[in-house]
Amino acid sequence: MMTRGTTVLAVKKGPCGAMGGDGQVTLEATKTILKHRARKVHRLYGGKVLAGFAGGVADAMALMERFEEKLEQHRGNLMRAAVELAKDWRGDKVLRRLEAMMVVMDREHLLMVSGNGEVVEPDDDIAAVGSGGPYAMAAAKALALHTEMSPREIVTRAMRIAASICVYTNDALTVEELPAEGAGGRGER
Repeated sequence: MMTRGTTVLAVKKGPCGAMGGDGQVTLEATKTILKHRARKVHRLYGGKVLAGFAGGVADAMALMERFEEKLEQHRGNLMRAAVELAKDWRGDKVLRRLEAMMVVMDREHLLMVSGNGEVVEPDDDIAAVGSGGPYAMAAAKALALHTEMSPREIVTRAMRIAASICVYTNDALTVEELPAEGAGGRGER
């Protein structure tokens, strides 16, 4: 019973950022929607880190737990935790079989982490994964270049555009925000 279909998008501007994910979970074999409001974006490490995943749900949740352990071990150092997770993921016989990708961010870094050992920090502070990722990323890049929208507004608008194009992406969004130091953050559906 393989599930598929996710879109996670993250946008960072200076010390502020936002990450959003759609809510659809689709059973691959029958192309049937199993769930409309899955939560694919999470706050970790006391709310200082955002993490989103694409791929098999059980695989992604196992990786999320492992990543959270790495964050604790490295006292919230996102880069170090991501590199250590990627090394484990690539080298461990059980983890190596997990099919998922993660996007993680804090106020300093935005990273994409994959099972083949890659930890990529995008040049333009925009990252997306999942079946609707290319659509969301294209929309986010255009909005970031041609508007003064906040990261939260860019993520929300770009995710809605992706949902209008990708059959594996819906508009039941979860958007979490990392505001500038001292400002309050909010997450909503």
